[in-house]
Amino acid sequence: MLLDASLSQLVLVDYQARLMPAIFEAQAVTANAVRLGKMANLLGVPAWGAEQNPSKLGSNAPEIAALCQRTLAKMHFSAVEEGLGDWLRAPAPAAPRGNARSLPKHLQKPAPEAQERNTIVIAGCETHVCLLQTALDLLEDEFDVWVVTDASSSRTERNRDAAFDRLAGAGAELVTTEMVGFEWLRSAEHPAFREVLALIR
Repeated sequence: MLLDASLSQLVLVDYQARLMPAIFEAQAVTANAVRLGKMANLLGVPAWGAEQNPSKLGSNAPEIAALCQRTLAKMHFSAVEEGLGDWLRAPAPAAPRGNARSLPKHLQKPAPEAQERNTIVIAGCETHVCLLQTALDLLEDEFDVWVVTDASSSRTERNRDAAFDRLAGAGAELVTTEMVGFEWLRSAEHPAFREVLALIR
């Protein structure tokens, strides 16, 4: 199964000012998170952020926050516990315009149903705490979860890798930033191909 941009949403978890200096391979991880956010914006994929206790750990890196439609401040390690799942659910279809008096019945068309975006591409820090707990809760809520390994990390490699093992065992797909970009594109004929390629290379 390949990722489909039209069914995807991106979640970027806790790339925060006071946390990132302690994170293994922080510079590369942040750069890949920015690439993901830019690709999402180019391809019409909604992007969301989360911040753990921002009054203590600071906000997400500005270049990441700028790419997110909204950022959820949280105290629970799982962003789902603080309402992320509600953000990710498709909005209810809009009510038909007009009413029985203003429009003849044969002209009252039902609004098209909003397309569900149940594929969650997620990356963040720390992989073995906030990312893990958020991803496991998303899986439990029946989202398809794809964890971007080269945009995620912890303070130690061991904790990061243990989280990847556990997530794979729970049913999450493990991918890289390039895999996400090329699967969202699907073809070199995609109108955004050159722009996405420039982000990846």
